[in-house]
Amino acid sequence: MADSSLIGIAKGSVGWTVALSVLLSVAGILAIVIPPAAGIAVAVFIAWLLVLGGVAHLILAWHVRPTGGLLWELLVGLLYLGLGIYLLVRPAVALASLTLLLASYLFAKGILVLILAFRIRHLPGTGWLFFDGVVALILGAMIGLSWPSSSEWAIGTLIGVSMFFAGFTRLPMALAARRLLAKAA
Repeated sequence: MADSSLIGIAKGSVGWTVALSVLLSVAGILAIVIPPAAGIAVAVFIAWLLVLGGVAHLILAWHVRPTGGLLWELLVGLLYLGLGIYLLVRPAVALASLTLLLASYLFAKGILVLILAFRIRHLPGTGWLFFDGVVALILGAMIGLSWPSSSEWAIGTLIGVSMFFAGFTRLPMALAARRLLAKAA
């Protein structure tokens, strides 16, 4: 019989957490080493989400037809579906578009955070906001000014770094939890 106590559940989840941490770290390293492949994978994933959203809107169109929304939901669904299929067929275009969007986001975020930091500069800790804004501006400029060639490395590298740190930071917590559970047993 399986141990259904809290300690038993925790012991089972610690092993999975360690495995997930290692897997995330390895996947992150692979994404950093081969950023175009990781970037394309992200672009294809988003394209599939658009296809799924298109199908959902088409189904919704059928259900809202008595309200007069059939045509508009059909158009929205076909837009999602068409864009998703186009991006699936042309993943490099999807990646280039996502990269330009990322550069725009980072640049706009940097400006907004710097404005916020300047407005509340009298509060303690706002130096970190200035730092965040400057880093976002630099990243946005690096990616945007080298676009479209930045499409080859930007998304994959950033996703890889994020995945690596997600795994890397969870591993010590899982190992500490394992030690605590060993002491409790």
